[in-house]
Amino acid sequence: MQVRGAFFAPFLALTLVACAHKQFTPTSVSAAPTLQGDPSHPGITRGWVDTKLYFGLGLIDRPEQGVSEADWRGFLDREVTPRFPNGLSVLDVYGQWQGKNQKTPERLRSKMLIIDYPDTPENRAKIEAIRAAWKQKTGDQSVMRVTEPADVSF
Repeated sequence: MQVRGAFFAPFLALTLVACAHKQFTPTSVSAAPTLQGDPSHPGITRGWVDTKLYFGLGLIDRPEQGVSEADWRGFLDREVTPRFPNGLSVLDVYGQWQGKNQKTPERLRSKMLIIDYPDTPENRAKIEAIRAAWKQKTGDQSVMRVTEPADVSF
C-alpha cells in the first residue's frame, strides 16, 4: 500500500500543476459559429447586450392569487414575442421585494426573462415598453432590469 501511495502522490501533484497552468479562453471551449448571413442570429456579434427582466407573479405562499401561468404566457404572446420574435428565455425564480412603505420583504413567485439583442435605441425602447406593460397590467411598482454587454455567437 505504501508503494502505491508513494507513486500516486507525485502523479497527482503533477496532474494538478498541469491543470493549474492550462488557461481556458472562450475560443478554447466554444464551437465555431455555424450560421452565416442571418442578421437575427449572427456568427459573431458586436454591440449586443444581455438583458434580464424580473417579474413578480404573486406571493409564494398564495399561488392561487396573482398572475397565473396562463396569464403569464398571454403576456409573453402579446407584449414580448412581437417585440423580440427571434428568441428569448424564461426561468422560474424565487424573489423577494420590499416595496415603498413596507416593513418586511414579500416572498414572490417570479419569472426572469432573458433577451439578447443588438444594443439600439429601438430595442431599448422595446424593453421599456415591456416593463411598462407589466406594471400597467399588475399595478407593480417595478420590473427590475439588468443589462450587460454580451459576446454572442450562434
